[in-house]
This record gives sequence, structure tokens and C-alpha cells, in this order.
Amino acid sequence: VFHLFLHTRKKMRLLLFVIICQCAINSVDTHHASNPNVILLMADDLGIGDLGCYGNRTLRTPNIDKLAEEGVTLTQHIAASPLCTPSRAAFLTGRYPIRSGMAAFSRVGVFLFSASSGGLPSEEITFSKLLKQRGYATALIGKWHLGMNCESSNDFCHHPLSHGFDYFYGLTVTNFRDCKPGQGSVFLKGVQKSLVIPIQIAGITLVSLAIVQYIGLLKVPFQALAYCLLITAISLAVLIFFFYHFRHLNCFLMRDHQIIQQPLSYENLTQRLTKEAVQLIGRNTDAPFLLVLSYLHVHTALYASESFRGKSKHGLYGDAVEEMDWSVGQILDVLEKYNLSDKTLVYFTSDQGAHVEEISSSGEVHGGYNGIYKGGKSMNWEGGIRVPGLLRWPGVIQAGAYIDEPTSNMDIFPTIVKLAEAQLPSDRIIDGHDLMPLLQGKVTRSKHEFLFHYCNAYLNAVRWHPGNSESVWKVFFFTPNFSPEDSNGCYDSHVCFCHGGFITRHDPPLLFDLSRDPEERVPLTPETESHFYEILRVIHLAVDNHTRSLHAVPDQLSWDNLLWKPWLQPCCSSLFQSCYCDYDSEGSLSEVHPG
Repeated sequence: VFHLFLHTRKKMRLLLFVIICQCAINSVDTHHASNPNVILLMADDLGIGDLGCYGNRTLRTPNIDKLAEEGVTLTQHIAASPLCTPSRAAFLTGRYPIRSGMAAFSRVGVFLFSASSGGLPSEEITFSKLLKQRGYATALIGKWHLGMNCESSNDFCHHPLSHGFDYFYGLTVTNFRDCKPGQGSVFLKGVQKSLVIPIQIAGITLVSLAIVQYIGLLKVPFQALAYCLLITAISLAVLIFFFYHFRHLNCFLMRDHQIIQQPLSYENLTQRLTKEAVQLIGRNTDAPFLLVLSYLHVHTALYASESFRGKSKHGLYGDAVEEMDWSVGQILDVLEKYNLSDKTLVYFTSDQGAHVEEISSSGEVHGGYNGIYKGGKSMNWEGGIRVPGLLRWPGVIQAGAYIDEPTSNMDIFPTIVKLAEAQLPSDRIIDGHDLMPLLQGKVTRSKHEFLFHYCNAYLNAVRWHPGNSESVWKVFFFTPNFSPEDSNGCYDSHVCFCHGGFITRHDPPLLFDLSRDPEERVPLTPETESHFYEILRVIHLAVDNHTRSLHAVPDQLSWDNLLWKPWLQPCCSSLFQSCYCDYDSEGSLSEVHPG
């Protein structure tokens, strides 16, 4: 009996030891999988076919490919919009841009000027706001493109620091061809087309009035003629002044609320952005941080530093991609240096697909490669919205895994908010879904049964992934008219537009099964798909439910909010000094210079 008692007591001790160890392991795992550092890397206009991990064999992207090897590759990762401004609004808020007023009813779907009054509304809740409330240090480095001021040149109502970021170093608008001398203009052709007729009408009207006044057919007060002439002259002068000084007025670098370089210099720009990111990580090795590194690459104007210029097999575009990959490598290296890799979730994506119509004045291709997918930026063909989606978190999410389920860039919002143990907003619809169950292999199906694809504010297409099927159905209610017709884009207008004579409407809608036809080559018909009308019926019901969930909100991209307003113009000196300054002291860039 005594020996039995001792044996039982030993077994009890062993069992207790195992329980204590398991509790400790669970405690470590729980701690490990919550409050991680978060690094979100976003390229601009990068094609899914530009990366080695998505099949490219000529561009060298070893650091981005490393994220795929050590993490999860999403092969059906969808941007919420095929344009910069609405896509980024959706990314930050986890909501379709139509819900926040960040989808345009006009032709222009993005902000073009630093002195526009539209922007991401203050009522919107960004993941940066929620993580900041949880004690995270939050920083945005690079491109913003979601507005800056509302009523004065320094109210900063739409600025990153008003949306939850502690620190900002970058551009409030975007990288234009007009920002880099010698790279042409994105406005010139459009301005010429838009202004020729109004100027002709104004000129003919004034001349006609002068003639009828002279021959006595009609008595026109001289003052009225003078006023008309004066207004026309002032309007033309303001327009000429604005476009002559476009680079100084719209292309500048800010640190927090201060302009530190106006106009923007491209000299070592990627190195400067990378240095800011590396320093941010170094300042927060003992506390959780959120870093959004929003690259200017590979939006035009293309640029690359001397170490990368002329080194790729794809001209300046390839040089820019490879320089961005180097920057990603610097970020991964500094995580290793401070033993933060296992404590950090890293995400890499692009705001939309490659801009296929980007061709320089000399004929060099300045747009990227969307792989097998049709179309590109500004379109809801797969080439415009299917983007890279790479996530790495060693020891927490799967390594080397591929997930072919529909996911969205809106999913990042609920994913990182939950990881930071913050509360998701309960007073609004969040369209994104937490990715962690998919990334950890706990589930195999995406929660996105339907995804709605908007062309500006117009519902363009719908994707349906039924729970009992491998099919991914996609319908188009209208499609852009390519120009030339046999091309893969709208080369005559530089981007495709969303209404009027720029589109063709379809009744019944075009139907594709992306699981069998990812290139969207052959629309299905009632003859080739026996469930054709049933599929359309289910999708129409989903559209009705989705439409009922929308509420009227102020249009942030109305013409009034888009137009340049001189009183909102930020300037580091004065307009009479051409808004010039350069306070961006680079210091030593040796720590981040490519070898």
C-alpha cells in the first residue's frame, strides 16, 4: 500500500508538472500572438506579375520573395478599388470607399492637388487610431493621398496626424510625372482637351459682342465687356500660374505638419524613406509599434538611385522595383538586428494593379506587368484589382503556404485591430474580415462570400464564392471601352473611366468563372453554363442587400472638393518665392545605402 501511495503521488506530481508546463506554454503562445508589432508595406501601381514569388523570372525581388517563403502568399488578394485614393481609404478603414464618401461620382477618382478640400472624413475610424489607443507608436512613411486641409492652409483636418498616426514623413498627395522635370505631364493632354473649346467659346463671344457693339446692332455696356475680358484674363492667368508652378505647389515632402522640402527632390528618396522607417523601428524596440511604409515606387514619375539605375532587365521600371525590394530587405534586416522578427507581423501589397497605359514620351514602358490577368489600374478586370498579398509572422502563421481564397485589402483592418486587442467599431459596418484563422490554417474558406467591385462610385462587378463550390463567379454590369479596341487598356485617355461613352453596359451582365477562366477571356452564356440565370439571381439579391446597407454621406471627391483652392495652398516660404525650401537634412545615409 505504501509503495502504491508513493507511485500515485509521483504520478500526481508528474501530471501537475505537465499541467503547469502546458499553462506556461499556452501563456507564452497567447502573449506571442497578441500585441505584435505591425509593419504594412504598400507599393504603388505594382503589378502582381512583377514579383518572383508570383512567377516573374526576370525582375530580382529576393527580399519580397523571402516574405513569401517564410509566410503566406495570398493568390486571390483583391484591392477594394483599382485607384489609389479609394483603395487606400478602404485599406485604412476596412470599409468600401463608397461608405466614407471616398468614391467619386465625377470622372476624376483621386485627389490631384494639395490644396483640395476633400479627404478622409474625421468621422472615419482607421486602424491607426485604434492601435494608438492601445499604446502603439504609429507612423506613416511615404505616400498618403487622402487629403490634407478643409478650410485653411493649416487646419490639417485630413492629415495623417489627424487619423491616428503619431509621426508622418512623406507626401500628402502622390508622385506625378509633373513632379520630376523632363518626365512629361499627366495633366497637359487633359487640360488641352478641356480648355480648347471653353477658350474658343469665350473668345468668339467677346469678339461677337464687340462687333455688334461697334456696328450698333446691340448696345452692350462697355463695363460689361471690360468685366468679361478681365474675368477671362484673370482665369487664364491663374490657370497658367498654377500649371507652371505645379511642381512647387503639389510635390513636397512633409515631416509631421511641417513642409521640409518643396519641391520634392528625388535624390536618394528611397534611401531617405527607408532610413526613416529603420529609425522608427530602432526607437521602439521595447514597445509595440505600427509602421505603414507606403512606397512611391512604382508610380510615375519613375526614379531610382544611382546604385540601381540601369541594373535591371526592364529599364527604369525594373530598376525602381528592385530598389523597392532592397528597401524591404533593409526593414527585414533591422527586425533581425533587434530580435523583433518573431514579434512582428509584416504585410506586403500594392494599392492596385499595374498601370498598363504608362508609356513615356520616348516610348519606354513605364507600367508594370499584371501576369495572366486582363486590364490594369482603374479597371475591375482582375489585372486592376488582384494584387500581391504576403504576410509573415514566424512561429504564428504558416510558412510557405498558398491561399487561393478571395481576400481583400480591407481585411487588414480587423486582423490587426484584433491582434492589438482593440475593439472593432460597433456603430458601423466593417467590410473586412479577420485573416488570422485562414493564415493559421484553422479554417480553409474565406468569409468573403461576395465582394463588390466599384469603378469610382458605380457598382461595376460582383464576385461570388459559394460555400459549397470551388467556383468563383464574377459578373460585370459594364466594362470599359478599350482604346485602341484590340488593346488591353485605355491608351487614348491614359486611364479608363466609369460612365457615359467610356463604357459598355451589359444586360444580362457578363459572367465568368474565375476558377476556370482567371484571364476573363470567354464570358459564359445560358448555353455554356446551365446555372446562368440562377447565378445572376443570387448575385442580384446580394447587390440588393449590399445597396440597402449604404447610407448617404458627403462626397469627398466632388468637383468642389477636388478643385485647387489658393487659400488652402501649403507653402513653406511664400507664393512669391515659388514655395521653395529644403530643410530635409539627410545626414549620413550610410546605414541604409545599398552596398
